[in-house]
Amino acid sequence: MRGQDRTSGALFSYVDIEARVATGQPLRAMRELVNASLEALDGAFAALYEAGGRPSIAPERLLRASLLQFLHSIRSERQLVERLEFDLLFRWFDGLAIDDPIFDASTFSKTRDRLLTSEIAQGFLSALLAQPRVKRLSSAEHFSVDGALLKAWASMKSFRAKDGSDEPPTAGRNGERSFKKTKRSNATHASTTDKDARLCRKGAARRAAWPISATR
Repeated sequence: MRGQDRTSGALFSYVDIEARVATGQPLRAMRELVNASLEALDGAFAALYEAGGRPSIAPERLLRASLLQFLHSIRSERQLVERLEFDLLFRWFDGLAIDDPIFDASTFSKTRDRLLTSEIAQGFLSALLAQPRVKRLSSAEHFSVDGALLKAWASMKSFRAKDGSDEPPTAGRNGERSFKKTKRSNATHASTTDKDARLCRKGAARRAAWPISATR
């Protein structure tokens, strides 16, 4: 018997978001570790907020959402909020129910100086590394280094001589520059648009890569 192709949604729907997430989903184990680490920071979070007033967005949800942004390489907080709106996996990881409204992207900008600080980040990582399940995976005897290059938001044309000896680009918003018969290095040149960007390449036999930033 042929099924019906219904294009309109049901008036009522009972969805168990926990059942929608696969048992082998890698974020399941990570969510347990993250939630335990955030519980250890409950006192630090309480000290950041006043006792009275209108309830704010839970800091744990903002930090879990930021972690999703890093793990999935989401370019902006606006795109992150859009993903939280329709992605059940993202909602489940962040602790949001199906009917819960999504906070605005500007919430990250307003709370960045309060939550996304070095003290909170260090406290979160310390609580994460202190868990028994994570301790078994860490060792002081060796370490691994990822050789992947991170592309910075700085073009090659933004690299200028530090002493100002090179020729200026042509007129226009994105003026042309000629790099023929010129040598550039991090010792003599720096980006005018991203001070943390660096010139680099992974090997002597490979062509120079795009600038990377060590802070990203």
